Amino acid sequence: MGKKDIYTSYLKAAAKIARQAGDFLLTGLNQAKKVDFKGEVDLVTAFDRQSEEMIFNELNELFPGLNFLAEESIRRDNHSDLGWIVDPLDGTTNFSHGLPVFCVSIALASKGEVVAGVVYDPNRAELFSAIKGGGTFLNDRPVRVSSTGELDKSLLATGFPYDVRTSPDNNLNYFSRFALKAQAIRRCGSAALDLCYTACGRFDGFWEIKLKPWDLAAGSLLVKEAGGLTTDLSGREFNLKSPDIVASNGLIHPAMLEIIKTSEAR
Repeated sequence: MGKKDIYTSYLKAAAKIARQAGDFLLTGLNQAKKVDFKGEVDLVTAFDRQSEEMIFNELNELFPGLNFLAEESIRRDNHSDLGWIVDPLDGTTNFSHGLPVFCVSIALASKGEVVAGVVYDPNRAELFSAIKGGGTFLNDRPVRVSSTGELDKSLLATGFPYDVRTSPDNNLNYFSRFALKAQAIRRCGSAALDLCYTACGRFDGFWEIKLKPWDLAAGSLLVKEAGGLTTDLSGREFNLKSPDIVASNGLIHPAMLEIIKTSEAR
């Protein structure tokens, strides 16, 4: 059995568990929620924590001994070559306000490289999935990045860091420049979904700063396997150690990097 076949079994299990966690989150969308603050605008709810525990317990039972890295609290370094990288609720601020734009993201990494990933949006019952070398799928249908070749005809997405109020490195410089050059910019509040939408052609490009591996792991693979390109802000190949990302259909990537470069120069 080749690695791709092995990763397929992991992916199928992750997809099932992502659906279970996402459907659990959906039951809490319109409930009153107790919200805790990890930072001034960085929220967490009991649903984040319960989703994380659910995902960990299910994956650990099926695949014991793997490393596990998740957003809220569960971290396991079992010195394995394989590990899960999980965001149990990407879009917590949206969720806490009852806005139906959030998802569950589960990625499998081998020696620090993402080899499989799923992102499940329970609000639209959309499951995005990919295995390294196997393409990207939306509900088992293959998808590709867009064919838009010009920045001024492109729909972009971005987000802002949690320290936007206090740090000068807050993405507002890039946003203001892109706003004048792109056709439009959207800010959905979920980096994982922004990457999914770039992978399937709904967005032509996406950039964001100060993110974590769980925000980007599954989505970055989805973009690459859909024919897109992912780098850091300087144009170097994206990896999980990078907190910043530029993802696109590839065609507008040079123009996006040029906007970022000129914004920094200013």
